[in-house]
Amino acid sequence: MKKHILQIVELSPKLDAQLDAEFHVHRLWQQADSVAYLQDNKDQIEGIATCAPVGAGEELISQLPALKVIASRGVGLEKVALDQAQNKGIQVSATPNVLTDCVADLGVALMLDVTRRISAADRFVRRNDWLAQKYPMTTDFNGKKLGIVGLGQIGRAVAARMAGFNMCIRYVDRAALDDVPYEFSPSLEELAAWADIMIVTVSGGPGSRHLISSEIIEALGPQGFLVNISRGTVIDQDALVTALKNKTLGGAGLDVFADEPQVPDELKTLENVVLTPHMASGTVETREKMEDLVFANLKAFFADGKVLTPAF
Repeated sequence: MKKHILQIVELSPKLDAQLDAEFHVHRLWQQADSVAYLQDNKDQIEGIATCAPVGAGEELISQLPALKVIASRGVGLEKVALDQAQNKGIQVSATPNVLTDCVADLGVALMLDVTRRISAADRFVRRNDWLAQKYPMTTDFNGKKLGIVGLGQIGRAVAARMAGFNMCIRYVDRAALDDVPYEFSPSLEELAAWADIMIVTVSGGPGSRHLISSEIIEALGPQGFLVNISRGTVIDQDALVTALKNKTLGGAGLDVFADEPQVPDELKTLENVVLTPHMASGTVETREKMEDLVFANLKAFFADGKVLTPAF
């Protein structure tokens, strides 16, 4: 007998087919009345397949008394009710490690873009502005002081890439780390005041909400650049928009936003910000690895009682 799982959103043709072949899949997004559908099938559903932007909240988990496992595509689990899952003995898995390199790559790309104003220069050429004027001077990237907010796997991967750019690196984390050569900064504000560029690679969730406050943005200053490849909620977005408009911050590269896919119209009009649509892990190769791990986690749980990459 195939185990019953609830698939909350469409994931990919390949993964959808794999799930179909292995499990009895209930596709929630296809139901006209999802509440009634869950009520009719709640006692059969033992697993959930989801993704980081959607997660699995308290209300959903409460409706599934037989639920035993949640497998999420992505590293962020802030939209999964982890405390509730743990209290109910529900195993939760994410897809760590497989996306580290491509997320770090995009972080470097955003830093290069916003300092050298590559996207803005592209628009300048396309508008034929080059026929009438020279493009303004940009900012060196090589040799700058880089502050990393959160020196986990992605933060370390960013730091490793900076060796080729002769950067001086400091970081903020919960505590100083013994296994890295970079200097620990005792406070976020001190790091911002020191850095030419600051990149945010911390986890999302309530604990990091507005970690990058108006005070931190002010400390980074009109010559400083801020890049975010973590979660949009980590930055006080209103304060960021104001600083970019008033040029009290030099520029920003943003792959994530507070209410994505909604992006403030004010950001779209500014030349000192680079905007990308939460695409850091969105390469063909990485996404396939992530989805393979979602499938492997569900198979492992129903075969052996344990997911391969547990959240706790």
